[in-house]
Amino acid sequence: MFERPRYGERAILVSITMTRLAEQPSPEEFAELAHSAGVTIVTQVSGTREVPDPKTFVGRGKLSEIEALVQELTAEVVLFNHALTPGQERNLERALQCRVVARTGVILDIFAQRARSFEGKLQVELAQLKHLSTRLVRGWTHLERQKGGIGLRGPGETQLETDRRLITERIKFINKRLSKVSQQRELGRKARHRAQLPIVSLVGYTNAGKSTLFNRLTNANVVAASQLFATLDTTLRRVTLPDKKTLILADTVGFIQQLPPDIIAAFRATLDETRQATLLLHVVDANDPERQWRVEQVNQVLADIGAAEVPQFILYNKIDCLDDCLARCERNSEGRVTKIWLSARSGAGIDLLYDALSEQLNQDKVRRCVRVPVQAGELRARLFAETTVLREQYAENGDSLLEIQISAQHFAQLVKSDPRLQPITDI
Repeated sequence: MFERPRYGERAILVSITMTRLAEQPSPEEFAELAHSAGVTIVTQVSGTREVPDPKTFVGRGKLSEIEALVQELTAEVVLFNHALTPGQERNLERALQCRVVARTGVILDIFAQRARSFEGKLQVELAQLKHLSTRLVRGWTHLERQKGGIGLRGPGETQLETDRRLITERIKFINKRLSKVSQQRELGRKARHRAQLPIVSLVGYTNAGKSTLFNRLTNANVVAASQLFATLDTTLRRVTLPDKKTLILADTVGFIQQLPPDIIAAFRATLDETRQATLLLHVVDANDPERQWRVEQVNQVLADIGAAEVPQFILYNKIDCLDDCLARCERNSEGRVTKIWLSARSGAGIDLLYDALSEQLNQDKVRRCVRVPVQAGELRARLFAETTVLREQYAENGDSLLEIQISAQHFAQLVKSDPRLQPITDI
């Protein structure tokens, strides 16, 4: 039985085109993933099949070709740009006598390297354990042995069963910890909702420039690099627009073609910031020849997490990399902003984005006049904190007469929650 090596950095990449599948994984993107994972690519293997081989995914001839390359180039790991079943992974390792890692494993490895926050590390570990739990099928020779020794003789428990039980227990433990973190996030969400702070979430394909734009808008120092999944941890910052409107900007994990389900499940609590956002800023690399296809991939992931109905602007970023491309704003037939061309690096078009955000966030606002009793100082302070006060005058008895700009829903909630707030026709 083959003992799996614990590491390997010299890699062979395998991408097979399946003619019966409409969607084919990109070999170029997979090479970027491999570089992001830190491996050295010694060669790439391609081929064509109608359907995967049930035992080894590739046919006998292609398997022999890969085996010869492993020996010739002293490769330590073979990376497949595909999802492999546990059986296929095991059979390939036995035939090639080296580690075999599927696309999901590569992405999980990158996530493990990039996670920085406590929550992010827990989410990555959860995804890794769920992936590993499906692969405990005699991948190592020791897993089928029974434990022995004093107190453990007899029927005992095989090492395979022990590992499966330990993984299950660890998954339960992580889920409990993530549940507590999720409760803390929910408290923060409720506080922002009470303060009527809109959440604007940055989404997009990985390496589209989301973190660079986030840093530009917030003066933050989130890691921004030209590589896949440079940042994983969701970051929230308060942004004040030129018209004094305040919002919360969220930088989220980038998406990718065929994002593993375990990753989506593990990061679901983080992705709640996207699903519950007031507006999505869908960042697209304008210099990418496949940008429209990537837009469709991101929209598919948004649909998977329940965020398809959230309004969005498409931001074509990196116009500084295009010839004769000026910053501009595009609108639909109803006059609403749909697309903005800008550069997060140079700052071109950022003023257009600010104007579009102010327009979008104020479109549901109404003007109302109210009377606040002189004794209700805390209510007056609340109105100044949660609404835009356009005018203030004072009645003869000292009551404040305010003209405010506020969403109709929020105004109804205020009147219902505090009877001291008296709507009036004019001031």
